[in-house]
Amino acid sequence: MGELTLFVLKVGFLILLWVFVFVIVFALRSDLFGQKVRKLPVAANAAPAFAPVVAPPAPARPVQTGTATRLVVTAGAKEGLEISLPEELLTIGRSSESDLVIRDDYTSTHHARLILGVNGWMVEDLDSTNGTTLDGSRVTTQTLVPLNTPVTIGTTTFELRR
Repeated sequence: MGELTLFVLKVGFLILLWVFVFVIVFALRSDLFGQKVRKLPVAANAAPAFAPVVAPPAPARPVQTGTATRLVVTAGAKEGLEISLPEELLTIGRSSESDLVIRDDYTSTHHARLILGVNGWMVEDLDSTNGTTLDGSRVTTQTLVPLNTPVTIGTTTFELRR
């Protein structure tokens, strides 16, 4: 083998080694920090990219006297925050796409959601790592949230109020 061939093989092997190292580092970065998500502008007439599966809308629902209309954060980084509840669904998590964004180490990207049911608001944990608790009990299925009952997600606690 000539010196030139040996040199080309050495350089090719070195490049292959560095490509392997970069692939490993990228895989580790993705596992630790997740995939980068870009938020695209939504056209006025475009449907959302994903929508919750909801039963067809019923005729105008009478206002329920026991239904909460606002969410109040009682403990955590956003203590004192008060938001009006939407008509059907409120998403909670670390993602910037969530309706209630909670940025702490114990909150998953898509942690939980509140769904308005026939009997009132229900909380559903979305298979989060650290779970969701309702009045100290871990939520495993959709669970009705009574008024003024603490719900804890990560280090944040909130209540539903009228």
